[in-house]
Amino acid sequence: MAAVRGMSGSLCTSLVSDRARESVRPTVSCVSAVREECTSKCVIARSSFTRLEGLRKNSKVPVFSGMNKQAKPQLNRSLCTPVASLMEPMADYTGNGSEKSKDIYNLFGRGKEVETHAMMLQIDQMSKPLRSFEKLDEAMLDEAYERCGEVTAEYAKTFYLGTKLMTPEKQRAIWAIYVWCRRTDEIVDGPNASRMTPNALDRWEERLDAIFEGKPYDTLDAALTDTISKFPVDKQSFRDMIDGMRMDLQKSRYETFDELYEYCYRVAGTVALMSVPIMGLMPGCEDQAEKIYRAALNLGLANQLTNILRDVGEDAQERNRIYLPLEDLRQFNITEEEVLNGCRDPVTGEIAQKWKDFMQFQLERARFYFDESEAGIAGLDLDARWPVWSALVVYRGILDAIVANGYDNFTMRAYVPKPQKIAWLGPAWLSANFPDKFGQPLSAARDLTYEQVSQQ
Repeated sequence: MAAVRGMSGSLCTSLVSDRARESVRPTVSCVSAVREECTSKCVIARSSFTRLEGLRKNSKVPVFSGMNKQAKPQLNRSLCTPVASLMEPMADYTGNGSEKSKDIYNLFGRGKEVETHAMMLQIDQMSKPLRSFEKLDEAMLDEAYERCGEVTAEYAKTFYLGTKLMTPEKQRAIWAIYVWCRRTDEIVDGPNASRMTPNALDRWEERLDAIFEGKPYDTLDAALTDTISKFPVDKQSFRDMIDGMRMDLQKSRYETFDELYEYCYRVAGTVALMSVPIMGLMPGCEDQAEKIYRAALNLGLANQLTNILRDVGEDAQERNRIYLPLEDLRQFNITEEEVLNGCRDPVTGEIAQKWKDFMQFQLERARFYFDESEAGIAGLDLDARWPVWSALVVYRGILDAIVANGYDNFTMRAYVPKPQKIAWLGPAWLSANFPDKFGQPLSAARDLTYEQVSQQ
């Protein structure tokens, strides 16, 4: 369950952090089909719109295909920085990996420390001059951002609609970040994930370095390079997300909530740190930056916990992953086997009462972090508040949908119906524009009907 599951967390995390599991057409794949025409140790990717003149034939990168368009603009050869193949036959992998891969177990158990470190780097970045790179072709960039928007609209429809509430420049920047996050996620959760080794993430991190050096490898990378030249985005959160993917390759169980906290930061809180600089802070709120970023991180955490609770059955049955803290499961006398098979009463066949009790505990934890995140939204630029509030309300609504499903998150998928999403836009707008009156708590405002909103 990796990244692309957004506030500034919400807007990206909720739906970037949604692992983009909304249904997609079969013709769209985030990692293209492998073509066997290289040496025995390399495979390459085919892409309908990101192949570049300078792309080596033995290079495999996560790319989006099937968009039914051919790439018109091309990156200048001097900006292409080919890297070694991301994909390697599993038979050639001995399990040793790189130094970074060897240190995977050092990732666990220090989530708040890692989170705070990245947050302070990001706050510091906001006071630095914007990056200056060799100018990229405008036509190519327009095409790159268009591609990013298409991918976002295809894979995260609700999220895409939320971004349309932003200014055009912020929309494009958020789309570029979404696409990078999704491509990162596809390395470990995509259709070719079985061919990926930890070394693939090392190659991907090298590409990240190139992006931040102004040397994008393909058109989608170029959109992100352009974005970080216009907004004060720090690189650490991107690195931390890649480490979150390393966790997914190495770990399928989490003993305590502290362990899970680090994972949630790396795959979702990171998106909050990437997104806040795009959304911007309200003028005069610069001295409250830490409070605003903390709130964004809480929203990223709440969104990821919501994903975990919604997708228990899918993660267990399709991926043999249990993101629920084992320590919590034991407190409610629930075994791993029961999670993998669906925790039901052996007599009635209904969802077991102990599972319902357990889920109530988990839901309250997620709601707590949603509540904690509300305080920071008023510190964002005005044009970013409405989409953030909208994403928050809708994503929190998934928790209520789990309850409405009788706590059956093994065979039923919790979601917020479209009419309810639309109905919540009004209260979200009130909270964004009149925070003193409607901002905290939103729990009352979000239940207003259209008629009640119109009377305010």
